[in-house]
Amino acid sequence: MSALASDVGTRTAVAARDLVKVYGKGDTAVRALDGVGVAFAAGQFTAIMGPSGSGKSTLMHCLAGLDTVDSGSVHIGQSEITRLSDRDLTKLRRDRVGFVFQAFNLLTTLTAEQNILLGLELAGRKPDQVWFDTIVDTVGLRDRLRHKPTELSGGQQQRVACARALVSKPEVVFADEPTGNLDSRSGAEVLDFLRMSVRKFGQTVIMVTHDPVAASYADRVVLMADGHLAGEIANPTADSVLAALRHLGA
Repeated sequence: MSALASDVGTRTAVAARDLVKVYGKGDTAVRALDGVGVAFAAGQFTAIMGPSGSGKSTLMHCLAGLDTVDSGSVHIGQSEITRLSDRDLTKLRRDRVGFVFQAFNLLTTLTAEQNILLGLELAGRKPDQVWFDTIVDTVGLRDRLRHKPTELSGGQQQRVACARALVSKPEVVFADEPTGNLDSRSGAEVLDFLRMSVRKFGQTVIMVTHDPVAASYADRVVLMADGHLAGEIANPTADSVLAALRHLGA
């Protein structure tokens, strides 16, 4: 069992308490998050869903330290990121968090291998070759490492982004609509890999999606509505997620 998997289910990877996030002021102010408290277990794949404007993307951005909060706290492991300086927060995101976005965010001048290793290189860290090989083989990119993004399909590019997110052995991977720019087949490949990273490596994945089929790959779905938690679904199916979203008016 990998080090990532050694304490699956025994700890909380990410936790938010009483999160408030307000955009704007006065009569135009919008409370995107209104006292949200939620925890995410280590070694679990969680999807965050809700209607447009429910606060799901804001919640992810605050959990990942990509946006500030007006009040409340966020912990990644034992670190309260809402109290960190910008410098320390940047270091934490670099060393302990992985990101996969809807836009693949690959550098077109670099090969797939160089894109995967870029974050480690910028951090001055040497890759664990065994771990790199494991990730590359798991994601099915062994014969594409020397290709540049323009020579790869959309699904392959997103798998490069997934490999980049995992190669640093992060405590948590945040995935923001990771299949939004992909066809159904390529999207399924990426979701299979994210689920495999949880089950095989004990990775923690938190994903925002609007797609009930994508959410069905998760172990748990957290529902948002009007800046509040609106429930959750364990062992979701596409049908159970769709029914819950209809109830919320999505």
